[in-house]
Amino acid sequence: MREPAGRRTTMADVAAAAGVSRQTVSLVLGDKPGPNAGTRDHVLRIAEDLGYHADLAAQLLRRARSRQLGVLFTLGHALDPHVVEALYTAAARLDYGVVLSAILPSRTVRRTVDELLGLRCEALVLIGLAVEAPAHLAKVAERVPVVEIGQRTGADGIDSVRTDDDAGARLAVDHLAGLGHRDIAHVDGGTLPGAAARRDGYRAAMRAHGLAAHVRVLPGDYTEESGAVAARRLLADPRPPTAVLAGNDLCAAGFVGTALRGGFRVPRDLSVVGYDDSRVAGLPYVDLTTVRQDTATMADLAVEACAERLDGQRTTPSDRLLTPELAVRGSTAAPPAAGPLASSG
Repeated sequence: MREPAGRRTTMADVAAAAGVSRQTVSLVLGDKPGPNAGTRDHVLRIAEDLGYHADLAAQLLRRARSRQLGVLFTLGHALDPHVVEALYTAAARLDYGVVLSAILPSRTVRRTVDELLGLRCEALVLIGLAVEAPAHLAKVAERVPVVEIGQRTGADGIDSVRTDDDAGARLAVDHLAGLGHRDIAHVDGGTLPGAAARRDGYRAAMRAHGLAAHVRVLPGDYTEESGAVAARRLLADPRPPTAVLAGNDLCAAGFVGTALRGGFRVPRDLSVVGYDDSRVAGLPYVDLTTVRQDTATMADLAVEACAERLDGQRTTPSDRLLTPELAVRGSTAAPPAAGPLASSG
């Protein structure tokens, strides 16, 4: 039976109704070891019947430390949800909680940072910011540890955890050149995280394979729409490429969809490589060859960087660079025997 309206059910109420100690209830509701499975089920059932909800705000106020990590993320990058999910696991491993705050056109970085600090977050993790770091982040880093995931903006005092995107683009071009492709284009990611390094890696790999004359970089971003726009432009060219390295997986998906609607077959006429190895890449009807970013390791290292700073183990900034891998699937193959891409009609 639920408590009367207006009175908040306490942990002591749950203990009394369940016939166990308050410590046992605390262990069960905190998902800590100790109580057996039967006791856990009994306590959880009683808590649900009474409508018990933990007063997290009160718990935080009673602590000397909040052990909360504030996470700023965007809603426009396919990789962000993967990183956020991994951060929850990584934070729990070191007994930290996670507080999320989204960056939107109506919500500036400054506002989201202020909100998270107001919620007593001890450190900040930033995902998916533009290349140029907001000027005030260096000041924020003087107050709390700040870690960027996916790029290094170079702001003073900020740690970073990222993939070697230059090497990732080289892996993609090496794969395509190894299949026999020469006309390899790149759809750029603009000012988004990792885009500049991917662009540089693409150009360097093309030069290394003696394909400097075939370099083509189209403006884009990390959306399906940008891939579709690039596809319409490239495939209308009298000498379209036989292979494309897209800025990320969503861009690649937009490119592939537009190419298929235009009568081009992937990979028979056109090979496409994405970047990130997001969930969309592994879908059976997408089956996209892509450069894999290890989001679990990125999250682990980001949380570790926060903990090192908070525990006084390190005071100097760190830049942790991860080695990418190529996930080869069904969107790449040898180029058409006739040479440049031709419509299948």
